[in-house]
Amino acid sequence: MSELHTNTESSSAQDPTQTSTPDFAVATQPSYAHTLFLGPEGLRSGWGFAFYVLTFYLLQKLAVDIASSWDLGSSGLWSMMLEESCNLVAAVIPAVVLARVERRPWKVYGLPGKQAFGRLFWIGVFWGFAGISVLIFALFGAHAFAFGHVALHGARVVRFAAFWAVMFLLVGLFEEYLLRGYTQFTLARGIGFWPAALILSCAFGLIHLGNDHEQWRGLLAAAFIGFFFCLTLRRTGSLWFAVGFHAAWDWGETFFYSVPDSGMVAPGHLLSSSLRGADWLSGGSVGPEGSVLCFVVIAFVWIAFDRTHPGASIRSDREIPPLSTIADSSSQRSSE
Repeated sequence: MSELHTNTESSSAQDPTQTSTPDFAVATQPSYAHTLFLGPEGLRSGWGFAFYVLTFYLLQKLAVDIASSWDLGSSGLWSMMLEESCNLVAAVIPAVVLARVERRPWKVYGLPGKQAFGRLFWIGVFWGFAGISVLIFALFGAHAFAFGHVALHGARVVRFAAFWAVMFLLVGLFEEYLLRGYTQFTLARGIGFWPAALILSCAFGLIHLGNDHEQWRGLLAAAFIGFFFCLTLRRTGSLWFAVGFHAAWDWGETFFYSVPDSGMVAPGHLLSSSLRGADWLSGGSVGPEGSVLCFVVIAFVWIAFDRTHPGASIRSDREIPPLSTIADSSSQRSSE
């Protein structure tokens, strides 16, 4: 009897698992919903991208309704500017919300406030106006463009020049942020920078399908230009160069040289210029962006920018800090 008791005690002493508490480690693991929506880098890129696109789509429809409900004159120019302003707000709001959710600073999405309208922006303005000027003079040299005569005089020149400058600044901010801001950053987290750039540049081209008189050459040129803007983002780490380039290109095309811009002929242009000859050379109803010379000019601009900005400034796709690291650094800054 005592021998049995001794054996029982010794076996209990040798097997501590019989008296240890149950292992509840499984209960401390993240929930399925947490794992589904969040990863080491915070909100998973697919969900962030989907939320952004859906929210922008709903807000943009509201923006169009607001702009169309206001009667701001028979010309429709002020209504156009109001709609573009609302489009920009619709592109920014979901990014602001997601920045809070992902605990990331606004600047990582491409428009750092400290660089707003700074040196990089004005360099982009110079490059953009120079680019469209090279294209126009190439068309002139090929006898596919005629300057005509000055169509505006006096104060109307200044008023329309200022109006279109503001208008195309809004266009540049809106389109660059929509397709190369939060969307580029987030999609790059999932599939890499250049695959994301290719997808979004194609989307940039397809957006122009809604323009009157647009043709496939114009769509392809827009995608090609959008891909160049991705290069500028990669090399500068910012969208401000692209915003300046985009705004100046459109301003020079629409107002200064007074030619169709992606099929749009705008009122209040400086010259009575005209495009002539075969559409493949002049661009026809699309404008210079429908010309084969546009591809040559953008290729030249791409090479020139690659030579003058050889190093990548934007961080690698795989260097996005984990959510916990960002949260810790944010709490340290707030405690200081």
